[in-house]
Amino acid sequence: QVQLVESGGGLVQPGGSLRLSCAASGFTSDHYVIGWFRQAPGKEREGVSCVSNYDGSTYYVDSVKGRFTISRDNAKNTVYLQMNSLKPEDTAVYYCATHSDPFARPDEPLLRLLRLWDYWGQGTQVTVSS
Repeated sequence: QVQLVESGGGLVQPGGSLRLSCAASGFTSDHYVIGWFRQAPGKEREGVSCVSNYDGSTYYVDSVKGRFTISRDNAKNTVYLQMNSLKPEDTAVYYCATHSDPFARPDEPLLRLLRLWDYWGQGTQVTVSS
């Protein structure tokens, strides 16, 4: 059974940093795409970034480019989201999810279509406030 467990959320001041982790288990294939999404109160869930476990290619939405970095540790089956220069508008519950096409290219259409993502974690709260 596929499981995704997020951790690393918390309360941070504007300009601060957090690193989120997404630990994955139960996959029958080593190749898939993992994405990070977020949902702020009263807003729709939106994609933030994704990485291919196949070739390491990445994609970021414009609002986080230059501030967030997605990375993976295949030995630990874990994907990280390093978030720097955090802003109050980054406040949200952050989720990780997987897309099972091993050769899918991380890009905006993939990140935008939530129905393409097969498994989701339970989420971790990130609050940016002074």
